[in-house]
Amino acid sequence: MAHNAELGRRGEQLAVEHLEARGLRVIERNWRCRLGEIDIVARDGDTTVFVEVKTRTSHDFGHPFEAITPIKLARLRRLAVAWCEATESATVRIRIDAVAVLAPTESPALIEHLEGIS
Repeated sequence: MAHNAELGRRGEQLAVEHLEARGLRVIERNWRCRLGEIDIVARDGDTTVFVEVKTRTSHDFGHPFEAITPIKLARLRRLAVAWCEATESATVRIRIDAVAVLAPTESPALIEHLEGIS
């Protein structure tokens, strides 16, 4: 389990670096409430972006995006609403993105970013 947690932290850090390089401003990481957790909350202009990060070391169990099911998307939408309510943020628009990090132990990581998955 420690390996998975470490892999997840590494993937989230790589995702943050990727998002910032694309001009997004990360405003929160690992925000939790009773409904669950949002990996990354960022701003892209006047849009608040809620980012789900999935990290794998290989494709042995499928592509990382395959882990984002319709049930997971519905939970992410509820979490986005909960974050907006909890922070009373002046959010004009919201978007849910996904970042897949393929991070083999012996090679550089590959990062894919899908905007507006829901």
